[in-house]
Amino acid sequence: MELAVSPLKRFIKVMRCSRLFVLRGVGFLSLASLIGCASGLDGRNQIARELTQSKNFSERKIAADPFLLTAQERITAPGMPINIYIEGDGLAWLSKREVSLNPTPKNPVALRLAVGDFSENVIYLARPCQYSGMIDPNASCDPAYWTNKRYAPEVLASYNAALDDIKARSAAQGFHLIGFSGGGGIAAILAAQRSDVLSLRSVAGNLDHRAHSEYHHVSPLAGSLNPPDFAAKLAYIPQYHFIGGADKIVPEEIFQSYRQALGATYCVQSKIVPGVSHADGWEAQWPTLLALKPECRYPA
Repeated sequence: MELAVSPLKRFIKVMRCSRLFVLRGVGFLSLASLIGCASGLDGRNQIARELTQSKNFSERKIAADPFLLTAQERITAPGMPINIYIEGDGLAWLSKREVSLNPTPKNPVALRLAVGDFSENVIYLARPCQYSGMIDPNASCDPAYWTNKRYAPEVLASYNAALDDIKARSAAQGFHLIGFSGGGGIAAILAAQRSDVLSLRSVAGNLDHRAHSEYHHVSPLAGSLNPPDFAAKLAYIPQYHFIGGADKIVPEEIFQSYRQALGATYCVQSKIVPGVSHADGWEAQWPTLLALKPECRYPA
């Protein structure tokens, strides 16, 4: 049962930056609120700029209908494979009941990993509505795409379009997909849908969102695809999955549910990284973990 909220407390609540872009039924937006919201989002954008500064990355907006997907790219060997990093869910929720109005991450873990990857070709892809919006400038981002529809068919179609665009521009021979958190689920589904994915890695990856919802006793992601449903194809893709030993958001149980769905396969490797939580500790560990190559270890 929800308790009644006083008018003063309700006013204070809607004045908080992360909750206020439009005051429904009130008809005004204060200057102070506009400034507060802008500075909050600007701060998140600034983090990304500082991470890529002097790292030879160039930002590009990829038209991937219906979204503009933000990419950070460093291509030094056209025609060779590319390491593709896919961001996590970002600032999807403010609490268990309150949805964020913009999912741009406060801590872009996948971007941190990408800038620490000194491979010849590295590209970072944000999630829909992170750092950018829709192709149609008059359309607004639907929060469903960072809540229950975060792995919707149209979301995966947009990533497939982005990868096709990247492949055409770079003549890439193939992709090594690396996804953080929810980006791990996106990467897994893409790996199952495409014929040019050479390997799959996940970092604290949500590889079974149905099991994840059950674990946290929250509503399932209706309208989203789920990696275990693609088990028949995923079983033959070389993959390495890294699980934080102190991760309470995506614990080992979620990976094990995914692993069980794939059945008998020689292509899945995993590693529990002690002392690493869901979002903290990966950056320092990444050079060592990245050196562990996914491979299918068939018996002699």
